[in-house]
Amino acid sequence: MTATRRDFLKSLGLAGGALALGGCPRTEEAVTPASSEDGGPGYARLEEEGKLRERVERARAELENCRLCPRLCGVNRAAGETGFCDSAARAKVNSHSAHFGEELPLVGRSGSGTIFFSNCNLRCVFCQNYPIAHFGRGREVSDEALAETMLDLQRRGCHNINLVTPTHLLPNILGAVRIACLKGLRLPLCYNTGGYERVEMIRLLDGIVDIYLPDLKFIDPEEAARYAVAGPLDYPKNAKAAIEEMHRQVGVLQTDERGIARRGLMIRHLVMPNRVAGTKEFVRWVADKLSKDTYVNIMAQYRVEYRAFEFPKIARAITPGEFLEAIDWAGEAGLTNLDRRSLAQAELHRRR
Repeated sequence: MTATRRDFLKSLGLAGGALALGGCPRTEEAVTPASSEDGGPGYARLEEEGKLRERVERARAELENCRLCPRLCGVNRAAGETGFCDSAARAKVNSHSAHFGEELPLVGRSGSGTIFFSNCNLRCVFCQNYPIAHFGRGREVSDEALAETMLDLQRRGCHNINLVTPTHLLPNILGAVRIACLKGLRLPLCYNTGGYERVEMIRLLDGIVDIYLPDLKFIDPEEAARYAVAGPLDYPKNAKAAIEEMHRQVGVLQTDERGIARRGLMIRHLVMPNRVAGTKEFVRWVADKLSKDTYVNIMAQYRVEYRAFEFPKIARAITPGEFLEAIDWAGEAGLTNLDRRSLAQAELHRRR
């Protein structure tokens, strides 16, 4: 008898979960947060050592002459000025929820505690979240309110606090983390970034962030400037340097007995039409500069969103062949820890 799609996904351990077949998320008892004594989270240990407050103060000082990201705008955000990201002194949040659309080690059965921040230091012409990232839809919140959001996600049983597009709001996030930590927050922090980071700011996070989830969108500087960074050619250089520092801090992904991420690096790379993302060069870079067992999610969900239709080379969806060659390149590079859902999707394409 011919195997069904459900049978195939079940063989990979993907069927029956919240996202494998589009079903409803399972419920279970609230997850007991890890304590600093049993290996989790880094910020709690820093607070116990009396070091977290100093990190918060160092980050907050950046608001007076903002150099949080490679754009180095230099504006005084503490006085209400705004730079490229259009953010001032307070964080702006679009939404928060137990999210089941992230990588499986983040989602588990209870979801990733995702906080979507408004605005962005990139200007991707194909952005799928452009109302949030480009137009800044959301509401301003105090650090205290942001801390309560984190604690709410913990009470819901989420496995982590997933900070989506955090780069430009790092001082607010660290301030909120410390407030929440003093009130009992003990979930791992996931730093979910587009990759356009200053390595100096990533060093500030050493010992605070447990899980890094960066994109490496482009390898070629000109392609990055054309489609993602609105001008500068330095995206690949800064993203690579930041990711290498992330890897130095947390190493390869570590999970608990349930397969839930506790610490480590996870990298996303979106396959794009006409090879503009440089996927072949990307997988070789990971294998050469990081580790062949780095968790890598090679993503097939590129869509023609926002202004992408204005750019002929990316004004269409990717083909199955483009996705399959990306997966094959990863195998040829020796990568051994690819996202299981990406592998399942590739296998389904091969069977058709």
